[in-house]
Amino acid sequence: MTFFSWLSMGGYAAYVWPAFGIVFSVLAYNGVNAYRNYRAILKQLRLSYETSHAPHS
Repeated sequence: MTFFSWLSMGGYAAYVWPAFGIVFSVLAYNGVNAYRNYRAILKQLRLSYETSHAPHS
């Protein structure tokens, strides 16, 4: 089995590689979205903490 025959996936490369691309894209989106949500929640918590623990004048 050569490298190019492996890449052709037995004639199913037109289906296999786009499927890998879609899966990778979805996983990347989920990772980025989770990180953004994490940062937004941290920001909300920080703001909430600062407003509830602010010195009263």
